[in-house]
Amino acid sequence: MQNICIVAGARPNFIKVAPIMWAINNARQNGLDISFKLVYTGRSDDPTLEQTLFADLQISQPDVYLGVDCDSLNELTGRVMAEFERYLAANKTDVVIVVDDLASTMAVAIVTKKCGVRLAHLVAGTRSFDINMPKEINRLVIDGLSDYLFTAGAGSSSIVTREGAAMSQIYMVGNILMDTLRFNHSRLRWPAVIDSLGISEGRYLLFTLNRKALLSDEGKLKRMLVAMVDAAGEVPVVAPLRKPASDVVAGFGLPSGSFFAIEPLPYLEFGYLSAHAMGIVTDSGNVAEEATFNNIPCATLNSYTEHIETVSQGSNVLVGEDAARLGQAVGEMVAGKWKKCSLPDRWDGRTAERIVRILAEMK
Repeated sequence: MQNICIVAGARPNFIKVAPIMWAINNARQNGLDISFKLVYTGRSDDPTLEQTLFADLQISQPDVYLGVDCDSLNELTGRVMAEFERYLAANKTDVVIVVDDLASTMAVAIVTKKCGVRLAHLVAGTRSFDINMPKEINRLVIDGLSDYLFTAGAGSSSIVTREGAAMSQIYMVGNILMDTLRFNHSRLRWPAVIDSLGISEGRYLLFTLNRKALLSDEGKLKRMLVAMVDAAGEVPVVAPLRKPASDVVAGFGLPSGSFFAIEPLPYLEFGYLSAHAMGIVTDSGNVAEEATFNNIPCATLNSYTEHIETVSQGSNVLVGEDAARLGQAVGEMVAGKWKKCSLPDRWDGRTAERIVRILAEMK
């Protein structure tokens, strides 16, 4: 029996590991001697994990909650290391799969290697090339320690190659988010809350905001949002926002008939809004990747993207934090003048199958 530990450090990680859980379950039904446990580094009552999340993704809840929750990244790193070391001591594990670039992910990676367990990094090779970003340090450490580097595209594979990873460690498996989108495409549902707003399918822009750096500069953020709403004209902007972002935006006095801030949505409802929008404005790399899959125009409020394929081939453009560029992009969205797009290589919904096959062959 090959025992795999899948670690999630935040809500978005569950969306990426769900297909691996499905693929392992399918492999077991087909006679492969493999099992997994799902570990969450946070608390069981984490408010960011809505009650419907696991049902929407059709996965079981975590087998283990490490229970770590603190604001200091260094303190969080130390506490996750201690708790995960206890987990490995009590549970036979052959491979640990970590996702993305969180401090908790780095902590798990360090402990995994110190305990002599093989480490696999899902979405490896993503870089901002800004060493002042804490996540950039996390990425470098995790990739440097990993035995298996699962990348989403050729660009990410080239990055880890240049940094010294052996070719035998690198596997371009595609974008795992596409697996989740394909699996759930027929299950997406129109949010009932939108009906009360008088908004029609395909006649709205979707806006998301989470980055602390953007929220901290309220003057700049207000100029950007005013430019977005002005350029949208009669097209309403729907904004599912968590409380920190909602509180900041509420003070901007955006017109209530044009900008609709609503509560965060369950996964299947947000997925429907994203797939049927006229355009998307976001600071989330994941949302931009989903927009590329759905061929929806997308403007990202950042100067870089971890997956350049969303720009070079997909529907994404980078507008940074420039209000004028954002307004221009939104104007092009509502006018239907967006660039031509295509789907990047191996963004085909079979990433998890490739990963499980690779791990099975390497036993």
